[in-house]
Amino acid sequence: MNRSRQRVLLGMSGGVDSSVAGYLLREQGYDVIGNTMKVWPQDCISRAEDKCCGPQAVADARSVAHALGIPHYVVDEADQFERVVIDYFASEYQAGRTPNPCVMCNEKLKFGNLWSKAKALGCDYIATGHYAIIEHHGDRAVLRKGVDSRKDQSYFLFSLRQAQLRRALTPLGTMTKPEIRKIARSLGLKVADKIDSQEICFVPGNDYKAFLRSHLGEDEFHRGEIYDVDGNFVGEHDGIELFTIGQRKGLPGGSPRPRYVVDLDPATNRVVVGEADDLVCDEFEIDRVNWHPVAGLGDGRQAPTNPGDDVGRSFEATVKIRYNHPGAGATVTPLDDDRARVRLHEAQRAVTPGQAAVIYDGDVVLGGGWICRREALVPA
Repeated sequence: MNRSRQRVLLGMSGGVDSSVAGYLLREQGYDVIGNTMKVWPQDCISRAEDKCCGPQAVADARSVAHALGIPHYVVDEADQFERVVIDYFASEYQAGRTPNPCVMCNEKLKFGNLWSKAKALGCDYIATGHYAIIEHHGDRAVLRKGVDSRKDQSYFLFSLRQAQLRRALTPLGTMTKPEIRKIARSLGLKVADKIDSQEICFVPGNDYKAFLRSHLGEDEFHRGEIYDVDGNFVGEHDGIELFTIGQRKGLPGGSPRPRYVVDLDPATNRVVVGEADDLVCDEFEIDRVNWHPVAGLGDGRQAPTNPGDDVGRSFEATVKIRYNHPGAGATVTPLDDDRARVRLHEAQRAVTPGQAAVIYDGDVVLGGGWICRREALVPA
């Protein structure tokens, strides 16, 4: 295929993945333009030196672009990042939910706002270094897991709409991490052995509580009371924002068995604690579901070609309730108002409101949505 006239805007984080993605796209005949988003607010520059959004990342991306012989631009998205990602992150904790900022950043910024920049530069596609496969089938696109199961990032891309997927390229999806590093070393790229970031890019030291205190201020925390699942008062807390489902550390002592956070009630600011068995859940609902049409793949799939078209008709699938979850068999029932019910074949621990539940048929993403809170465990 002659791609000499197809131009790609490549998101470059300064890491080895996006760097090699640039090389692969260039070798495939695309006209590649490198782009790095500046997303750090002025008040956190000093804390972002080692992050994918930090000044060093920009310098590394620029260096790689120069080595590959492709142009490189820096786009200031700090205001949008603050509004779309950071404010969302904080407000979800205030609502008693645990956010997933990477999903939001991909949907709203990397494959969202940047498209206007890509069009202005005459680009046909946006590309990233995600470990996921996006197949283009005429007027639609299919999202699949990356072949490297340890690095697969299809979970983080579930919320992309068809218009976004059709103009997206993920050249690393069919490769493994060791292969990527080997290519980088063969090219002499200085980022070849750069350590992968395992943290939220804007949260220093992965200490989200300290970040919330800095971002919100102590006066914005919702203080309240802690109860056990039997309705007994346990103590007081300094803010519902400081807790997540499944948390064990930081809870009052005095119990003969380990206690865990099993519910957060934003209406009363109550934190409910229980034992490990109280974290187990076999059924929940998701909202703001994004369904992916996957008709005509011809590979013996049993799931519906477009699950969202058949409200009330259940189907079998595998559901990941968080990124590092291996997936569990489930019966999924699409509901009205972009919702769905998920009944797990085997109960899972710490199904957490605010996290994404992504639905798969084999390696194909059928869709996903955001886990809703169940009925309060302790009545007000």
